[in-house]
Amino acid sequence: MMRNLTFKTLSPKSQKQVSITRPYNIAVAGTGYVGLVSGVCLAHRGHKVTCVDIDEQKMTMLQQGISPIYEQDLEELMYLNKERLIYTTDYKSAYKKADAIFIGVGTPEQPDGSANLSFIATVARQIAETVEKDCLVVVKSTVPVGTNDKVEQFIKDFLLKDVKVEVASNPEFLAQGTAVKDTLEAPRIIIGTNSIGAEQTLRKIYEPFDLPIVSVSRRSAEMIKYAANSFLALKISYMNDIANLCELVGADILEVAAGMGFDPRIGNKHLNAGIGYGGSCFPKDTKALDYLATQHGYKLRTVKAAINVNKDQKILLYKKACRRLITFKGLKVAVLGLTFKPGTDDLREAPSLDNIPLLLAQGAEIYAYDPVGNKNFSRIFPELTSPTEKESGAGSISYVASAEAALKGANVCFIFTEWEEIKKVKPLDYKRLMRTPLVYDGRNIYDLEEMQKTGVEYYSIGRN
Repeated sequence: MMRNLTFKTLSPKSQKQVSITRPYNIAVAGTGYVGLVSGVCLAHRGHKVTCVDIDEQKMTMLQQGISPIYEQDLEELMYLNKERLIYTTDYKSAYKKADAIFIGVGTPEQPDGSANLSFIATVARQIAETVEKDCLVVVKSTVPVGTNDKVEQFIKDFLLKDVKVEVASNPEFLAQGTAVKDTLEAPRIIIGTNSIGAEQTLRKIYEPFDLPIVSVSRRSAEMIKYAANSFLALKISYMNDIANLCELVGADILEVAAGMGFDPRIGNKHLNAGIGYGGSCFPKDTKALDYLATQHGYKLRTVKAAINVNKDQKILLYKKACRRLITFKGLKVAVLGLTFKPGTDDLREAPSLDNIPLLLAQGAEIYAYDPVGNKNFSRIFPELTSPTEKESGAGSISYVASAEAALKGANVCFIFTEWEEIKKVKPLDYKRLMRTPLVYDGRNIYDLEEMQKTGVEYYSIGRN
């Protein structure tokens, strides 16, 4: 039976499969956001792709057509291109005859802010000890400037066969929730190479994407990734800083942002004030760039400021609530939104992770709702089930299936994520459902006057 394919973000042009005369045999190391989305999109553009991961459970899910990550349009493309996709834990069979090997493994943040490159090193050695023909290794993972040079030398140090292996940088610019669209409809593709041959190979691989290609050196490509993400993070922190000042001087940050957005030199993207940026990229990449600068004896003062502003911004609502309330002990607290942004189940650096421990420590009885994030969050903060746990003096957390269930009888509400399901809650619903309609909105969802007329005590970001 043909599966009913419904695409949410892709244009009709992007939905269409592409058949090419000379498909490349591509292996992709890692099946997280970067690796899996890249592999599926490369298959959708006509190449034969083998996705490799050490996680057997994840591979079983993928072989069954189930995506292990929540990402719009991904499972639809997996199904549409299943004849060109293989999922395996056998890296040797995947790498030995590959024309190109894309590395999309994680580079998590270390305690000092630097990037952990151990997963990159593991894949590089596996490639060196496995490849049996000339191939191009393409690093999509976000890595410090100069890492691709080291990867190329590392592979040469451990090569077992007399083959030529070159390394190219091809950073990704995916936003979770629109990662597939961001790949197939990217404003540009960055390729960083140190040889004409490597550049030509990457151009041929990306030719069926029919997108602009910016070809630079490897080190410039690595820096473009960090510089772009840090600039966007800085833009967000700047608007949050201005929002905090707006509250003190009586201006409205929404009006300020609207006026700024008309200026083509500024643009209207990433001007929304809130409770800080999160996710897998901005926090990690700003810290990594700051660490890189420090290692070279330079201070990136603007990036450091963005990091510090974001850290304080995440618990701004909690501090406002503490000024209003004596204690949270014994209060029912509704939390709407757990993920760092809508459209993903990713919790990395989400404001909820900073605020909920503070609320629990004060004895709050939290009722949390997120359309897709409850399951992941409950692994970090499980519900308390035994009478002993509940009587320990600390707070408790329960996960509910709707915003209404979280709000019913609540004394206070925190909004951390602007999911559509949460934006659909009307001001009157807070008044009707809550015991005391006290709302702290970290995403500026509601109109100030409407909340006031409804009788909701409402606090947001950058507005009186």
